[in-house]
Amino acid sequence: MYHQHSRPRVAIPNGARQPINPSPSAYSPYNFELTPATQPEQEYYLANPWDGIALPNAYGERPRTQSMVNPRRSPSPSRASTVAATGYVPPIAFPEPQVYRSASTRAPNSTLAPSRPSMTHRHSKSDMDPDYLRMQRAPSNLSLASSYYPEDSDHYASGSADSHGDVDSVARELSAQSLESEEGIRQFQAGKLSENEQEWHRLVPAEARDALGKQEVQRQSVMFEVCKSERDYVADLEAVQDVFITPLMNASPPIISEQLLPGFISEVFGNLYQILVHHQRILAALFNRQREQHPFVITISDIILDATLKADYRSSYETYIKHYPIAESHHRKELRRNEMYKAFIQSVSSDPRIRKRDLITFLSRPVTRLPRLNLLLEQILKLTDKESEHPDLESLPVSLDILRSCIKSTQPGIEAAEAKVKFWALCEGLVYQKGEIIDMDLYDDSRTLIYTGPVARRIRSSTSGSTWNDLALALLDNFILMTREETKANGMVKRYIMSRPIPLSFLRLASFNDPPENRKVYNKEGSVLGLRYHNEPVYPFTIYHASSKASKRYTLFVTSDAVRKKWHNALVDAIAVHKARQDGNMFFDPRTLTDGFFRTIGSRLNQTSTSKLTGKISSAVSFVSGGRPYVAVGCTSGIFVSPRGREEFTKVLNHISPLALAAVQTYKDKIFNKFIIHHESSLISYSLDLIVRVSQGQADVKLLNASMEKIAGQLNSVVFFKHTHVGSRVLIIYASKKTFQVSLNLQVLEVVDISEAAMSPKRGSKALQTPSFRPFGDPGYVPKDAYDVTTLVKTIGICTSDGIVIVDPTNIAKSATNVVPDLSGSSSSNMPMASLKSKLDGAKPLGLVRMEADQLLVVYDTIGFYIDRHGLPGRNCGYIKWETHATSFAHRGNHVLLFSDEFVEIRQISTGRLEQVIEGQSIRLLYSGPAANSDDPILFAMKGNKDDRAGVSDKLCELVETSEINTAQPSTPTLGLWDEWDM
Repeated sequence: MYHQHSRPRVAIPNGARQPINPSPSAYSPYNFELTPATQPEQEYYLANPWDGIALPNAYGERPRTQSMVNPRRSPSPSRASTVAATGYVPPIAFPEPQVYRSASTRAPNSTLAPSRPSMTHRHSKSDMDPDYLRMQRAPSNLSLASSYYPEDSDHYASGSADSHGDVDSVARELSAQSLESEEGIRQFQAGKLSENEQEWHRLVPAEARDALGKQEVQRQSVMFEVCKSERDYVADLEAVQDVFITPLMNASPPIISEQLLPGFISEVFGNLYQILVHHQRILAALFNRQREQHPFVITISDIILDATLKADYRSSYETYIKHYPIAESHHRKELRRNEMYKAFIQSVSSDPRIRKRDLITFLSRPVTRLPRLNLLLEQILKLTDKESEHPDLESLPVSLDILRSCIKSTQPGIEAAEAKVKFWALCEGLVYQKGEIIDMDLYDDSRTLIYTGPVARRIRSSTSGSTWNDLALALLDNFILMTREETKANGMVKRYIMSRPIPLSFLRLASFNDPPENRKVYNKEGSVLGLRYHNEPVYPFTIYHASSKASKRYTLFVTSDAVRKKWHNALVDAIAVHKARQDGNMFFDPRTLTDGFFRTIGSRLNQTSTSKLTGKISSAVSFVSGGRPYVAVGCTSGIFVSPRGREEFTKVLNHISPLALAAVQTYKDKIFNKFIIHHESSLISYSLDLIVRVSQGQADVKLLNASMEKIAGQLNSVVFFKHTHVGSRVLIIYASKKTFQVSLNLQVLEVVDISEAAMSPKRGSKALQTPSFRPFGDPGYVPKDAYDVTTLVKTIGICTSDGIVIVDPTNIAKSATNVVPDLSGSSSSNMPMASLKSKLDGAKPLGLVRMEADQLLVVYDTIGFYIDRHGLPGRNCGYIKWETHATSFAHRGNHVLLFSDEFVEIRQISTGRLEQVIEGQSIRLLYSGPAANSDDPILFAMKGNKDDRAGVSDKLCELVETSEINTAQPSTPTLGLWDEWDM
């Protein structure tokens, strides 16, 4: 018999007790078993310090903490009766020593202890309200309910039927130390142990460690490390909220302005709070498991698996990790520019929870948590007996797969975010050349930095030989930049643009396999073997601008052939991706109208086919007649007409190489039926209906010739003409001059409605007036070097070598003339305007584009700039330099289209941003409509794709403005609409 003051016996919780008739496959985690003694024993009723219930302790024993979550239950009546009747307790495994306090295992007549009221579980706040954990962290010694470990679960069977030995003496020794071990785990969870004491083997009796064996001791230590690291992790996340976020938000005066603070908190700390809530729950479950099963925890994998299976747990990590580089960038930027923020960060470092760690350390904790947890779980799985049926063998691989998948899915996001941070640092440090406006669309969300690195460029001089410049080359997804870096005292890196950025649409690659050359490098630490310098091999590669192959050609050097290959691969991939993106997101779609009918002489031409050559296209116009679209094309051999969409061209007129064509069919409620041709020095018109009928073989050419009207050119030579719309009128504006005349005569005619022209009698023949065209206002004079007209809303601009002359087309003779741009204020005191004026020397004005009511874009052949309604340069005299030498332009919507011999640049009017590039050979703008807001297609010609025995084709294309594709939202179906169809 035991004495009254004997040690309490060891009991096993219900969930770990071996069944009376164990299954042959029952899991036995340990190689020895323990059988409780058969003598009746004193029961101890222990007060729970968190319940606030004071129970008497008659024997002066140290009270032991009981779990609030899973208070031990008495065995079932059948099991209790079996024990009482036979006095035999089946042998069981040794997963966790506990104070024996089950009255059902005592003899019924035991009177060693007075009757005590049974202890019931008082729910914690987290049991009753899961949201209690939000921003309220209970002390770590609080036993929280765990949803991960069912109270009555006997999933983890213990022991086997043929266990050996009675180790009751060992049980008594272990239970004597059990109280001290449990007190240690409470202090560990409360964070009251020293760092050296926070190890599993420090909190477990030596006899237990010796009994378990080396492998199981290591396994228990790793599981303890999971709990310890989880506790520290949660404490760090809570410190971020308490020490950093809350003081920042409550600071007075504010450290960061109230307008910027919410955005700053969101950008820097992201969804850190969501992660904290998840891990507060995980930590509560782990601590609860420790209190229930310490020192021999069977498993924690179910807790980890339950968390990792939650989609919101994984998504919160993916969101945070992908955003982390950006958060770090915002923090560092604020440190550089905000002294109050810098002082705040330094002041909180003295907080004991911070331990002089930087905020970056805390922000990076979620980034490293999953990989660290993954390593610990791998170690647990490695230390689990593979021959047993331990549940970890099933649950841990699932958790590991989920964690690895989550970690892997965040890697591209981290790399993209790191690249974006580097890209932002590049953008913030860029220093542009003064005066030039370069819109590289750097703030677009899709903008990325693909590759960057140091390069060297050799500058040859006839006097000083060769010098080397160390530069930085940065490859974006739309431009390539060459900069010189300079680090300032505050750590900021300034990047001075050394050459105009090259758009990838114009970037071309030359040689990347030239042999290495030697660069003379001077020794910074003195001479080496008596030499002040040594030679280093450098590997060259060459890139150039497609429209300036000679003047914008750059040979750059890198330190190794491997680096050169990296640059080559990065450039090839970036150019290909950029081209694919451009082709899939065109603002204007170039559509071919014909490529094969119009031919010029080629090297493969069959001499017998020369009679079929039409010659190069010189002009074209699109029109509608009888509700059907047509296109008329002027070329070296005459004028041809065909229905649009078919290459059924028929020659209708013999006017060779017409300079311009115009079809004036209808406008508003008026009908004109005129086909106007600028041929040589004359301006003539024909019936548009007869043009179509002759092309279809429905009328004789003689009828067409009979409809001809000569508009101008009998006495004067027509230099250029333009037809435009002013109000409800259709006007023909043309310039002409007589022989030896110094200035040009500018005439405006109004096209007359055919119903009105039929009733109007012909007037005197001296004035060369026709029924279809009548003078509109008095003629005026413009400089003799005028060469084109650009139309605005109420005025027109006459392009001359000295600028653009603005006149009123309704009364040219009496209208006040203004020349734009007005650069009269350029002087040494106005450097921006003086710089702009120097850029215009030798440049040719092409026209004006109206942007807003008080702002216009002036288009020159090499640059563009903005003026106000008085003609004065705006935007601090900034200018946009075209990538090509434009010969003409067109205006549609928000874009200006610049045509050169090999390229069409499509730019945004308001910023000058390059949106699209079309490449070709021998490109000519043929027709852009009577006004900027015209719906007429833009027609242009270029060298075709065919070169055979019939000659080289000349291709006619049109540019059709596209529209953005908006994803249509699915409509909500009407209830009952399809009921009869069983849908």
